[in-house]
Amino acid sequence: MRVDCCIAGGGPAGVMLGLLLARAGVDVVVLEKHADFLRDFRGDTVHPSTLEVIRELGLLESFLARPHQKMRQIAGEIAGRRIVIADFSHVPATCRFIALMPQWHFLDFLVEHARAYPTFRLLMQAEVTDLIRENDRVAGVVATTTAGRLEVRSSLVVGADGRHSVVRERAGLVVENLGAPIDVLWMRLSRRPDDPGPTLGYISGNHILVMLDRGDYWQCGFVIPKGAFDAIRARGIDSFRAQIATIVPFMRDRVGELKSWDDIKLLTVLVDRLREWYRPGLLCIGDAAHAMSPVGGVGINLAIQDAVAAANLLSVPLRQGHLSVDDLRAVQRRREFPTRMTQRLQVFIHNRVLSRALVRTGTEWPLVLKLVARWPILRRIPARFVGVGFRPEHVRSPVADHAKPDARAVQP
Repeated sequence: MRVDCCIAGGGPAGVMLGLLLARAGVDVVVLEKHADFLRDFRGDTVHPSTLEVIRELGLLESFLARPHQKMRQIAGEIAGRRIVIADFSHVPATCRFIALMPQWHFLDFLVEHARAYPTFRLLMQAEVTDLIRENDRVAGVVATTTAGRLEVRSSLVVGADGRHSVVRERAGLVVENLGAPIDVLWMRLSRRPDDPGPTLGYISGNHILVMLDRGDYWQCGFVIPKGAFDAIRARGIDSFRAQIATIVPFMRDRVGELKSWDDIKLLTVLVDRLREWYRPGLLCIGDAAHAMSPVGGVGINLAIQDAVAAANLLSVPLRQGHLSVDDLRAVQRRREFPTRMTQRLQVFIHNRVLSRALVRTGTEWPLVLKLVARWPILRRIPARFVGVGFRPEHVRSPVADHAKPDARAVQP
């Protein structure tokens, strides 16, 4: 296969970039190693800045018609007292809320609209295993598919294949690990109509539980010290159920849904970034360029912003056939500042809030939360960080005349 751009990875960054490049008339293929997008315990938060991108594409009304929940505030409960941590009513965006939607529905939505462009292709069960090099540059990828070995030659390879990226490993890109003192145990518990309203986080004693409203069930994240999972398992599943019931008493009658450790998935938290995001003919974006902590749920937001910036800067050079290393370097320059600032803030929250909460035994609130509780205007700061970020991107990539979408190709 020969294309202008080959994207490894069909997550939010890869699919959004594919849509934007196809819209600009770039011949693009996205290779996704799985057969579908149905994997649980992925980020489900679509932030105001991402909703702004969807609006700029003319798709907001269609998107909001899909089932979702709106989160207009982030609230937590600490030792039985509820506190609003972030209020999105003042963020500089059209949609002043976070839309909660399972990631597979979000990706299906993007793919449906991307397929309306004739230069977009998505190949499922196509796993990138190696890079093709010619004349000291990356010239394509090798992938395994259900039909056998596939070679894709391209002017640009984009690694959007996540925190364990094969593309960045094969390219020899250097990863800087910033460290993370926590891990997260993900699970689901049923949600009932009479359950209390959405409260994102509960801190009780030295335990932290995050709960995301998924309609008929709660997606729960139990925050633990780094490497503590084996010790928790050794105490037995009954002890773990009792901990959950102690933190959130109204869940006591359903913790039995956690029948074994198979119902609980360990997310090893990583915070890292590449020193250089590119090589001649290759660029990494999203988690492949910078793995984010789940703090704030901003990983998807950063990945989408990377995709928008890359499309803005690269669509014309790709169309005209004169993509240079300087073009790829410009993407890193554009996105490195918000990445570094976001990670710096996440590390601060890890060390000053979460780590201390996991070892304290009293009911004393962390200083940051005390300040937010005392002066409500401070809730705008975390709302800006979570909802918009440090450098929001806007769609500036062109729409090619011959790449107008065929409305009949978009499934209802």
